[in-house]
This record gives sequence, structure tokens and C-alpha cells, in this order.
Amino acid sequence: MIKPGYIQKLKIVKKTDFGVYLSDGTEEKVLLPIKQVPAASDIGDELEAFVYLDSKDRIIATVNRPLITIGEAALLKVKDVTRTGMFLDMGLERDLLLPFREQTYTPSVSDEVLVKMYLDKTGRLAASMKVYDVLALNAPYVKDDEVEGLVYEISRNFGAFVAVDNRYSALIPRKDLPTELKAGERIHARVTGVKEDGKLDLSVHKKAYLQMNEDADKLLEMMDKNGGKLDFNEKSEPWFIKEKTGMSKAAFKRAIGHLLKERLITITESEVVRKR
Repeated sequence: MIKPGYIQKLKIVKKTDFGVYLSDGTEEKVLLPIKQVPAASDIGDELEAFVYLDSKDRIIATVNRPLITIGEAALLKVKDVTRTGMFLDMGLERDLLLPFREQTYTPSVSDEVLVKMYLDKTGRLAASMKVYDVLALNAPYVKDDEVEGLVYEISRNFGAFVAVDNRYSALIPRKDLPTELKAGERIHARVTGVKEDGKLDLSVHKKAYLQMNEDADKLLEMMDKNGGKLDFNEKSEPWFIKEKTGMSKAAFKRAIGHLLKERLITITESEVVRKR
């Protein structure tokens, strides 16, 4: 069966003035326009062709390689925004529609977005930023490796979904999720674990003993901007500490403990005060 969205090996079964017809061995045929036909091609020759729908929704073939096919994720540039969605450059004469409902955040024209290709209910090719099911599970990384990734979706229940190297499936768990992180951001992260199914767990924080110094410096800077104090302390609610500092309560307490040990702060019933 000739399927739109795939690169397939097809044979020339008929020649016309406007192109050749290709077949997969069944009665089904698809047109390869004359400008696409390789020189000296003849009936019986086998070609690798990508099959898609033209501007009139007719099935058609091309020997040009698209930037994406069904079953894979790829970075495509936003070319235009319309009432139905965004159009992406997939490397062919026709652009690929990214419907608004398939967006996990709102990109701008000229942005590159990570998407997958799928067939919609009408049989047309379309793009989706929900790439979770097409990302690979065989990443060559182990615990404590540092990686680069793209945050493609954020879930309140699970955390931030990340495509490492635009290819491998990874997650920043909700408990480690920085409050300021947004979908569409590129991050540098540390692998904190590799699950049995191959998915990576990530953290944008360094190991605790390294992160503590950075967190302590951040708190000192916050105090300097707030008259030399913080209007909360380690007894405050975890959600409040996270909202104010971007740190977990455990990380906050480690940083506060470090500053106390260095005699840089004092702690009152409701505040943290910097010594002068």
C-alpha cells in the first residue's frame, strides 16, 4: 500500500508526457511529475520516493528528501501563521501544517520547532509538537553525564518533557522543576538516572555540594536587593520557598546552613538577615 508520509521504494509502471506513474506492486499508482523524473529512467526502474498530498490534496510523489517523515522527530522552521495554524518548512514545495491544537507552546515565525509528522483524520499530513511517542529510548548517556536538550512540553503532573539532542526521551521530574522553566527553552542538564525503558531523568541543578554554593550566592543577591533580608526562612512552606527562590526546601535549607556556617546571616522567627 502506498502511504503518504513515508519514503518508499516504488517501480515505474507507466510513462506519460507529464511524468511517470509509480507502483508498489499493487494496482495502486502515484504520479511522479516530469521535473522529478531522473534522466534515463524507464519502466521497471525502482526509485526511492516520498509520497504526500499536493495543494489540491492529490497523492503525489517526489524524489526530493523531506526534512521529516512519519515516525520521527525533526526541527522545522515556522514560515507562516494562519487562522488554522502554523506552516512549517519541511524541505519540499508544499509546507506542513502545525494545527494550533497540536502546539505545546506558541512559537514565532522563523523559530525552529521540534515536531513529528502524522496523518490527520482527513488523510492529510500534519505536524504535532507532542513528540513523546517518537523519541528514541537508546540514548548513549549514563548517570551524571551532561546533556543538551529542548523542553517541548511541561506537565503539572509529571514535570518537563525534554528531547535530548532533539532525539532522545527525557524528563525533568516535577520535584526538580525550576519555576522559571518554559516550554521551548534549550537547557543544559545532568542525567540523574536512566529508567529501565531507556528514558532519561534529568536535573538542571548540579550535584548538591556544588549547587549549594550557587544557591547560597543567589540568596545573598536576593537579600541585597531586598534591603539585606529575606521575608521568610527555612520554616516557610515548601511551595512558598519554591515560588520565591526556585529552590526546593531541602536545597534552600542547605544554602541557608552554608551561609550560617560562614557567619554571613542570622535567622529570626520569620526572616533571614544578612550580616554587615
